Amino acid sequence: MNEPITIAQNALTVAEKGRLDTLRINEIFFSIQGEGTRAGEPCVFVRLTGCGLRCTYCDTEYAFYEGSDKSLGEVMEQVRSYGCNLVELTGGEPLEQEAAFVFLKMLCDDGYDVMVETGGHVSIEHVDTRVKRIVDLKTPSSAMMKRNFYDNVKYLTPHDEVKFVVGSREDYDWMKEQIEFFSLNNKVGTILVSAVHGKLPMRDLAEWILADKLHVKLQTQLHKLIWPDIERGV
Repeated sequence: MNEPITIAQNALTVAEKGRLDTLRINEIFFSIQGEGTRAGEPCVFVRLTGCGLRCTYCDTEYAFYEGSDKSLGEVMEQVRSYGCNLVELTGGEPLEQEAAFVFLKMLCDDGYDVMVETGGHVSIEHVDTRVKRIVDLKTPSSAMMKRNFYDNVKYLTPHDEVKFVVGSREDYDWMKEQIEFFSLNNKVGTILVSAVHGKLPMRDLAEWILADKLHVKLQTQLHKLIWPDIERGV
């Protein structure tokens, strides 16, 4: 049974999560987009603090706790300083902070090409539809499958992407079931599939996909290939 996630573990109180003019920022940086359909492009990343999930393969645990408060204006000013039109809001879990929804709209209104990567346990209903919403569906080996908010599927559009992180054959078979059950190929523009690093060889995953002729995009984390010795800010 999964351990309950406490407020202390999340690093933000309920009141702090509910603020509309302030974000708790873990880091803001300019790098190469490592995943998704925009992989390889320069991108500004805004990483928020806090997450109510504890996935077994998480590689950004430092974002659970570390961060400082910034006004939306301060964050926007820093984003503008990089002179890049592609921006991704990530975490942690960015949608656990109410101000994230406001900030995403601000970015869109300012003409940015905007993405948000969410763990899939928070509703995306009120995320501006101009935003490319990259929604995880947590597989069995993540230990967070029970936290999937499946109602999100009905809010998905061809502008959006769904992501599966696969760590075993069980995960892969479960993924196939979800793709079929929810008709995901007819709902989103791209279904992203990646292997858990160090747990499932990418070759195995690639061969399963080919054998089943799945209409998905196999991906790796490009930034980790470019900067294998750097964990943050890339």
